[in-house]
Amino acid sequence: MLGELHEAQDVVQDAWLRWSGAEDEVRDPPAWLTRVVVNLCRNRLTSLRVLRTDYVGPWLPEPVRTEAGPGATDLGPMETAEQRETLSLGVLQLMEALSPAERAVFVLHEAFGHPHAEVATLLDLSEATVRQHLHRARERVRGRRRFEADPERVADLLARFLAAAAGQDLGALEALLADDAVAVSDGGGVVSAARRPVEGGGRVARFVAGLARQAAAATIEVGPVNGTPGVLVRVDGVLTVVMQAAFDAETGALVRLAAQLSPGKLAGVQAA
Repeated sequence: MLGELHEAQDVVQDAWLRWSGAEDEVRDPPAWLTRVVVNLCRNRLTSLRVLRTDYVGPWLPEPVRTEAGPGATDLGPMETAEQRETLSLGVLQLMEALSPAERAVFVLHEAFGHPHAEVATLLDLSEATVRQHLHRARERVRGRRRFEADPERVADLLARFLAAAAGQDLGALEALLADDAVAVSDGGGVVSAARRPVEGGGRVARFVAGLARQAAAATIEVGPVNGTPGVLVRVDGVLTVVMQAAFDAETGALVRLAAQLSPGKLAGVQAA
């Protein structure tokens, strides 16, 4: 919902304090907690969107390690393909175009499978409004596309992409990219990064080949990030970039490439 770890932690802490004072009166704890957390997120998103208007370059969410071990986050036994897709950096970045209400509806329905009527109750909206929000959110986030969420297939597609990038093979890269592919980089105004999205398969291929030349001495690792395989780039043992690619579920073409370079947003992954 928020895209920032410390913001999520603050919301959970606030929800816990409210729960501590009301738990004896709550008949349905899961529903109550969901309602409180989601509505706290909606309120916080309104403030965050104002703050992010002054952000230098594209804003991308913080990557989260989703595997066992230090610094990692376990998605839990209820993890689904829908949750993995919704957690990906590319989809989270696209969700920035949604209103707080649209985002809440999208996450509750698409990631967690709550029926329309239940979402309406949780958010104090009519069912018709929920359906309208969901339709708009789907169109803005993925249009007519469905992103690949199977970790094994993503890993295979990512391996082919990395091999082409390592060889700086423009032809191979373009063959793996959708014609309307987009690459987004977030340096937070702290490190050098493209200030605008790179659009078009040919341009993205040249952009990636250029990055590969610059990262010739770096260590490249593939590991679970935000629910699906991501790319971790380290220079002299220090994490400098976390990348995640979104692939078209039907064609396997790379549609979006999200590269997080802002040091402050890599701290949680670096700790792992």
